[in-house]
Amino acid sequence: MSAPEGDKIEKLINPIETYPPSPEFIAGTKIPADIREHAEADRLEFWAEQARTLEWETPFTQVLDWSNPPFAKWFADGKLNVAVNCVDRHVHAGRGDKVAIHWIGEPGDTRTITYNDLYREVQRAANMLEDLGIKSGDVVTLYLPMLPETIVAMLACARIGATHSVIFGGFSSSAIRSRVDNSGAKLVITADGSLRKGRKFPLKETVDEALAEPGHSVENVIVIKRADKEIDWQEGRDLWWHDAIATTAEKHEPQAFDAEHPLFILHTSGTTGTPKGLWHSTGGYLTQVAFTFRTSFDLRDDDVFWCSADVGWVTGHSYIAYGPLANGATQIMYEGAHDYPSLDRWFEIIEEYKVTTFYTAPTAIRGFMKSGREIPLRHDLSSIRLLGSVGEPINPEAWEWFREVIGSDRAPIVDTWWQTETGSHIITPIATLDALKPGSGQKPVPGVVVEVIDEQGNRVNPGEMGLLTITEPWPSMARGIWGDEQRFIETYWSQFPGRYFAGDGAGVDLDGDLWLLGRVDDVMNVSGHRLSTTEIESTLVDHDLVAESAVIGAEDETTGQAVVGFVVIKDSQREAASQLDVEAELRAFVAKRIGAIARPRQLYVVAELPKTRSGKIMRRLLKNVADGKPAGDTSTLTDASVMAVIEEQVLARQA
Repeated sequence: MSAPEGDKIEKLINPIETYPPSPEFIAGTKIPADIREHAEADRLEFWAEQARTLEWETPFTQVLDWSNPPFAKWFADGKLNVAVNCVDRHVHAGRGDKVAIHWIGEPGDTRTITYNDLYREVQRAANMLEDLGIKSGDVVTLYLPMLPETIVAMLACARIGATHSVIFGGFSSSAIRSRVDNSGAKLVITADGSLRKGRKFPLKETVDEALAEPGHSVENVIVIKRADKEIDWQEGRDLWWHDAIATTAEKHEPQAFDAEHPLFILHTSGTTGTPKGLWHSTGGYLTQVAFTFRTSFDLRDDDVFWCSADVGWVTGHSYIAYGPLANGATQIMYEGAHDYPSLDRWFEIIEEYKVTTFYTAPTAIRGFMKSGREIPLRHDLSSIRLLGSVGEPINPEAWEWFREVIGSDRAPIVDTWWQTETGSHIITPIATLDALKPGSGQKPVPGVVVEVIDEQGNRVNPGEMGLLTITEPWPSMARGIWGDEQRFIETYWSQFPGRYFAGDGAGVDLDGDLWLLGRVDDVMNVSGHRLSTTEIESTLVDHDLVAESAVIGAEDETTGQAVVGFVVIKDSQREAASQLDVEAELRAFVAKRIGAIARPRQLYVVAELPKTRSGKIMRRLLKNVADGKPAGDTSTLTDASVMAVIEEQVLARQA
């Protein structure tokens, strides 16, 4: 991977409009004004203070053991139980009647779950797991939709010390099997099916296919009834969740576990190759997730939080399953798609439940921009006081639109950068303290130390881009790759010894604030010039015609790589676009904004971009077809036909 060494981009060197926190927003915050100074004065004591906000059965005396880098141990001599911290302690403190989860199913069915309800269900589920022989140290695989039982199952595993391995419900049978084999899971919890855009998708059948060949470690499969779908049944192995849990004891005595006990494994690789199972510990992970949730989102007692991610990704782990519940917050959990049965769905939910904090992906924001502001504006979104962005760098135009249209021109936006590997937020502004810059992550989380460097490991100058590294261990960092310590070292710690580097680029502006640029392998080298695909994407979206864009570096015999762009036109601009040579217009626009070297070699106007159900654009597939190769595995896409149409469009032009 190469750093965009010495390169400058416009937003790093030119002043932009900022949005300081308003007195109305700051009023009532619990975030100390000197929190960064406090963290810098004594970083380890700062994290110890955050850890002490949790309930420990055995208090820790040692904060950090960094004697064997890169394998950190945080609070290692302490013992705690994650489920107790997320459920029991709130009930014992008299807050059991507070709503934990407002769950909304895609067909419109709803459930309101209090902390008392969670307390009861998690205990019964923990007993169910133990009745099946699951114990501390065992691995349980979850392949489930966005159901309350998914959260209950995760917490039940944590309660008994079992390590859960959640697999996103869109993955294939081969992906399930590779992850089961990698983790050595003894139990799979799944559902008879999932509901998506009015259709029933197989889950149990996919698990059956994954386990069809012998040699796996799974002893039982528990099935949650959701889709009323016909499924095959293997007697002696398969059990219905509702039957198994009905016969269990109501009370379960929790046991405390070492702070370094594995809480979960989350695989980050695709469906081909060896899965990369990052595993996270108990005490350090929960400490930083709980802290960043209440700090990044300026948690207030009456907040209704909504993270639109799926629990199958790390965002769902940290900011649905654990961060909100560790803080005793109330949150929304939604099963369905953002555009079913109409594009009003998310805004109906915000209006009905008076959501105060909404955390979503830039791809979703740009999708709503494409459809036009009239859809969100026909709903009362005045309850929103804070917005968050996650998943990829957000371009300034999308940031401005998000604030103006969804945030009623007053809600601040926290743009968060982090990864499966980091466990929780690493870079994000603090909305009560910082003058916000559209499109910038701005500053490290208090207690986290980052540095942008060049390929030789030297810090870059303000106004330049480089490689984003973390120079000191942090509590929620992954403890390793399950079963492969050497791969963990080689993947994240070998390029710059003593520093964590996972392949993302960043720029530092003249104020010292950080701008995330996406993957370094998305930095193209065109005739020796380093170009950020994220910067070109942002420029394309700045054009009035464009709702969304994706840019890749395609192979080119002459220049090494060439810029190829894919854009979606705004619905409101389709008539105007029909009167123009859109490709010529946008290619010239990029050349004018960035320079002739950045002008796309080809630019395709497409109806949709290929996305996973979490909203991530699958640029790898676009690169494959631009290089004249088969698109590859499309099993994780929301709609595989989108990629098929694009592939046909690209092949037609190449012919």
